[in-house]
Amino acid sequence: MNGEWDKIYIGIDPGTNVMGWGILGIKGKTPGVIALGVIQLSKLESHYMRLHRIYDRVLGLVEQYLPDEMAIEAPFFGKNVQSMLKLGRAQGVAMAAALAREVPITEYEPRKIKMAITGNGAASKEQVQEMLRRILGIPRERLADLQLDATDALAAALCHHYEIQRPASSGGPKSWKEFIARHPEKLK
Repeated sequence: MNGEWDKIYIGIDPGTNVMGWGILGIKGKTPGVIALGVIQLSKLESHYMRLHRIYDRVLGLVEQYLPDEMAIEAPFFGKNVQSMLKLGRAQGVAMAAALAREVPITEYEPRKIKMAITGNGAASKEQVQEMLRRILGIPRERLADLQLDATDALAAALCHHYEIQRPASSGGPKSWKEFIARHPEKLK
């Protein structure tokens, strides 16, 4: 799979009823969609069986697509503590599946992902999907029956690509220690 792509990123949008996933390939600096979909979990009664399914499916995706890195959406803080706990467990299990195959993980806040894709940190899921469609040249019909969780996951992967492509700062010091080492005269 990696033969035609320079890099492959897997994006995950964690969920306990539906978990989105997206596989993004990079050729040169150009991103392209390899695959995307969702893991349906709502028919499983037990939360523990849902976690087991998440682990198995994410591990299967990692083994099938051999991603270089994973980008995962961080749970947002809500008022329902039980929901947050379940979502955090789902995210943790997805991360464990990637780590089992030594895939590095980067976590992104939902607002950061939306900002990277649409320029608006408060964008709707539909706006994210439409911008992804335009940026990546995805035909409308390919997205017609797809749940928004899948495009949210793909958005996490594309956000990660953008973050990696950002040029390093203008060569300025990255810490006070580095600044002092470069400018000892400033201490006088």
